[in-house]
Amino acid sequence: MKQIIVGVDTHKSTHVAVAIDDQGARLGTLSIPATAHGYAELATWARALGSVRAFGIEGTGSFGAGLSRSLRARGHAVIDVARPNRQWRHLHGKSDGLDAESAARSVLNGQATAPAKSQTGSAEMIRHLKIARDSAVKSRYQAMVTLKTLIINAPEGLRDSLDRIRGRVALIRHAAALRPGDMTSPTASAKMAMRAIARRWLALHEEAQTLEQDLERLVRGKAPDLMDAQGISTMTVAEMLILVGDNPERIKSEGALAKLCGVCPIPASSGKTNRMRLNRGGNRQANAALYRVAIVRMRGHPPTRSYVAKRTADGKGKREIIRCLKRYIVREIYRHLCAPPRAQLSA
Repeated sequence: MKQIIVGVDTHKSTHVAVAIDDQGARLGTLSIPATAHGYAELATWARALGSVRAFGIEGTGSFGAGLSRSLRARGHAVIDVARPNRQWRHLHGKSDGLDAESAARSVLNGQATAPAKSQTGSAEMIRHLKIARDSAVKSRYQAMVTLKTLIINAPEGLRDSLDRIRGRVALIRHAAALRPGDMTSPTASAKMAMRAIARRWLALHEEAQTLEQDLERLVRGKAPDLMDAQGISTMTVAEMLILVGDNPERIKSEGALAKLCGVCPIPASSGKTNRMRLNRGGNRQANAALYRVAIVRMRGHPPTRSYVAKRTADGKGKREIIRCLKRYIVREIYRHLCAPPRAQLSA
């Protein structure tokens, strides 16, 4: 039986699949609804065409997440495929069928090789909780900015009384306890608005703290040794676990993890010029987490401070030193999260 590769262009309600054989010949096209019944129909259709080598799916972390989980549960190999670039689309046109065929050919020619995340374990649970926590923290910050704006624009007597309060939490609790009384003046309406926003801030603060406690429990259970490392916080480990996923074996080396985080140098040579530049790609949230760890270690970690002094004496700039530090931190994270266990020596 001939081997086939199926490429899938994913959308919110429907997915379009194109199958090609190992010689690149197009075998057929199928459009399915984004439901469990549609996923089963796609698997049956693909098996009827031949032995399925792999499914190349665009957006395995968004619209294609359900399809990816369904196919993996059926024992199929699922490859995460990046969307075609604009230049390719400008030359070849844009349609769901063409995008699906492009996904299949990316798998065939070896351009797409990364297995999709399984999204069935604790890393996916951490991702859900971190999304909720980050949203609560962002809304809490916006509530504080809005409250301070109201205080600045408040009637003179109310503003003077609030300006005398020192401390953010004290100000929030005082505003949450305001009694506006009858709505007959701007002072009463300002108190009503401030009380509503302050109580919103307190609710969001409690929500964020609860989610952070749940995150710490999950993260410590997943990577206890990494949690105890210098300068690495719960949110940093959570970000790295989300990046790695529940199947860390898909990341073959620490260099691959460094590329995912955007901390590997990029060649920028032309003609007589031979140089490297900083990588602006990769997962920017993970990159920012590594940056925070590097800054904390530069301030209070003696080995890191010695390394910075040595590289500074060698003529390296601060940006390059931080990139090198982030690369070392990636190596440490890879050892804890991705490195395969050492084979036990036979007695």
